[in-house]
This record gives sequence, C-alpha cells and structure tokens, in this order.
Amino acid sequence: MSSFLTELNGTAFTVFGEHIKWSDMIGNLLGLAALALGWRRSVVSWPVQLLSGLVLVSAYASAHLSGGVGKQIVVIVVAVWGWLRWSRGRQREGGISVRFATWAERAWLVLGTAVGTVAVALLFQAYNLSWSPWEDAYLFVGTLAAMIAQGRGWVEFWFAWLAVDLVGVPLAFTSGLAFSGLIYVVYFVLVVLGMRSWWLRTRIPQQPTLPAQQDRAANAEGAVA
Repeated sequence: MSSFLTELNGTAFTVFGEHIKWSDMIGNLLGLAALALGWRRSVVSWPVQLLSGLVLVSAYASAHLSGGVGKQIVVIVVAVWGWLRWSRGRQREGGISVRFATWAERAWLVLGTAVGTVAVALLFQAYNLSWSPWEDAYLFVGTLAAMIAQGRGWVEFWFAWLAVDLVGVPLAFTSGLAFSGLIYVVYFVLVVLGMRSWWLRTRIPQQPTLPAQQDRAANAEGAVA
C-alpha cells in the first residue's frame, strides 16, 4: 500500500519547472469531470466527486496541507449525502430541480461560512496543522458550503465555487500543487458556464413528471367520464 501511495504522489511530468504529481493531476481531473457533470445536473457527479476526494487526500497529505486533507474528507462525506439526495430527488420529481436560495438561506450560508472559517483557522493555528491556516480554513469551509448548496440545488452553489477559486488558485501554486492551480483556472470557466446554465434553468417552469402523478390524473379523468 505504501509503495502505491509513493507512486501516486510521484512526479508525472514537469512543466516550466513545476513538478506535476500523479495524485494532484488525477484527483483534479476527476474533480473537473464532477463539476462538468454537476453542470448537466447528473447524479453521476457525486460518485465521481467522491473518487476525486479519495485521490486528493493523498495529494494534500504529501504537501502537508491539513486543511486540504480535511477538505477532501468533507468532500467525500458530503458527496455521499449529495448522491443520496439527488437520487431521491430524481425518483420523486423525475429530474434534478434547481432554484435560487431564499434570502434567509443565503444569510445562513454566508454566516456559516464566515463562522466556520474563523473556527477552523483558529484550530489550525492552535495545533500548527497548516502553514497557511486562514486560506486553508477558508477553502475547507467554502468547499463544504458550495457542496451543500449544490446538494440542495441552489444556483448560489456556483457563486460559492467562484469565491473558493479566488483563494484556491494562488494557494495551490505556492503549495507546490501546480496542477491544482491550473485546474482551478479551468474550474473558473466551467463555473461561469454552469452558473449561466442553472440560472436559465430557474426560468423554465417545472413540469411534474412523476408516474404517480400521471396515474392520479388518469384516474381522475376516468372518474369524470
């Protein structure tokens, strides 16, 4: 197992003097695929995100970024929750519905992110778990907030990812995870496109597609006849 992890965290290739690790590259490509699938509102987005988290745990551990490791553990847990939530939603509604969060929901999301960032950063500082505790904590909590918003089908999920990217790009490069930094740039483009797609989706009237609803309608018509 240790030899496998050694190989996984080994250098895949070098670009402009930056060593690209296999774990960094594979994990982020999977994460990129998960984001693209999320754009398409595919349930498969979640198991792919789970697999990405598993690989990136190794990448961040090798870079001694405790926040990154913790973030990916959270990603794995939330990916399981999101997978179950979207699967149930598709069974109930025939698809994945998206909407804007209410002002109260937005307030809780922002407040939770702010309080969580401070709490996690202080924890990292107290136990010397990261050389960049505040940025690391922000990425940790911001990713959690974004994934919760995605699981609930909120358009604000994309805004949350944009906010994470603004800190994630420079931190990844300074931590020696160059591929993560490059992928964050691609994430930014996908996030903008996905945001537009979900935004437009909210303007389309949602039609009921449940078989049970169709059966009830048919029975009602039969009773009238």
